[in-house]
Amino acid sequence: MHTVWKGAISFGLVNIPVRMFTATEDRDIKFRYLHKECNTPINYKKFCPTCNKDVSEDDIVRGFEYEPGHFVVLDETDFELAKGAAKGKNIEILDFVNLSEIDPVYFDKTYYLSPQETGAKAYNLLRQAMNDTGKIAIARVTIRSKETLAALRVYNNALVMETLFYADEVRPAEQVPGLPAAAEANEKELEIAIKLIDSLTTKFEPEKYKNEYKTALTELIQKKVEGKEIKVAPEAPKQNVIDLMEALKASLQEAAKNKPAKSGTKRKTAGKAV
Repeated sequence: MHTVWKGAISFGLVNIPVRMFTATEDRDIKFRYLHKECNTPINYKKFCPTCNKDVSEDDIVRGFEYEPGHFVVLDETDFELAKGAAKGKNIEILDFVNLSEIDPVYFDKTYYLSPQETGAKAYNLLRQAMNDTGKIAIARVTIRSKETLAALRVYNNALVMETLFYADEVRPAEQVPGLPAAAEANEKELEIAIKLIDSLTTKFEPEKYKNEYKTALTELIQKKVEGKEIKVAPEAPKQNVIDLMEALKASLQEAAKNKPAKSGTKRKTAGKAV
């Protein structure tokens, strides 16, 4: 793995030198935009319509549009002043909390942390202490001139840092148009819905979930490379189930057919999620 950041975890008066590695990767299929007439890749130029000319990187500055058409320009000195209060290259632990208290909507990107040459003992101490207490750390860190909130936790024997969105970066659900008001569901429909959830409940195994679109697209591209004829599979007939109760019953029957029966299991009483 390629080191993307070096710094230290600030844990009280203890500093743990660490290196950071990106834990996830984008596996999407990448495409280039081509000119339709000749299949030449399209170039994108930085162009100023006022001066009617191309501009280089050296001619570009960053500006904040405080009202339409009006900008305040900032240079590198301004950005250095703004981040002057940051704690340098430290992952500064602020609090310890329970992971269950953080809604997944706050999580952004995941990084692995490993100790630098002199940090192994302190790294192991923090890792074991977090394991024994079942807590995760809330921290503040500056990466590429951007200060962000983060969560530190133990994952597969490694300390992992998850960058978090700040509270004001998460849009309130109340702004979502068309949300129905909370109301009591039909008792019979609710009972079947809970049974359907129970029948589909299993242990989370990430390896069993595949990107079917990516697989199909990869196969299609390979066939085109090989000059083979592309055949489209007929679309499966759609079931037009309008009645909610009938749809629930049909879903329950389908789930029962696709899931092997479990022996010796007792039915759990359904309750509200906390």
